[in-house]
Amino acid sequence: MALNESDLCADPMAQFRLWFAEWRKHAGDAEGEFNAVTLATADAKGKPSARIVLLKEVDAGGFVFYTNYQSRKGAELAANPNAALTFWWPAMERQVRAEGVVAKVAAAQSDAYFHSRPRKSQLGAAASQQSETLTHYAALTDEIARLDKNHPQKIPRPQHWGGYRLTPKRMEFWQSRANRLHDRVCYCRVGGEGGEWSRGRLWP
Repeated sequence: MALNESDLCADPMAQFRLWFAEWRKHAGDAEGEFNAVTLATADAKGKPSARIVLLKEVDAGGFVFYTNYQSRKGAELAANPNAALTFWWPAMERQVRAEGVVAKVAAAQSDAYFHSRPRKSQLGAAASQQSETLTHYAALTDEIARLDKNHPQKIPRPQHWGGYRLTPKRMEFWQSRANRLHDRVCYCRVGGEGGEWSRGRLWP
């Protein structure tokens, strides 16, 4: 399948939403977490790390995911807000890369998402000291039981847990082609946040 620049939206976020909708329809239940994405971060010295997170929202500002602010990725984003996302959709032979700056979403947005989750997921998020050493698994289950008992109705969102938004400065759309002569179209923001997007084709 060819990827022609003339077929792409001028705004890469609009183009992403089109591709993401196609992927979601194609994946159905067969691909499990259809919204899985690799998040790469780096600490203050530039040492990288990466992990899979779940994309929860796509809006005009960028890509939103939720996590523990005190986790390794949270600490790295506090020290160095530059990050990258890589979406890989093998069944459609497509990849999307987004690079930009990450910032916390508004507290009200984090509250709304936290309380939309199943109760057990809320308890797990509130109890976990993510990325810290867990000596005994019982420490986790005991903390979950304590929180469950102390908050029989509504569980308050912990201040150490919430959302981030990656606002892209650069995005690349990749489409597989025969003989590894892949199509790559790159968008770059011109003039900082809120500026126009330039677009060009890259060598495979």
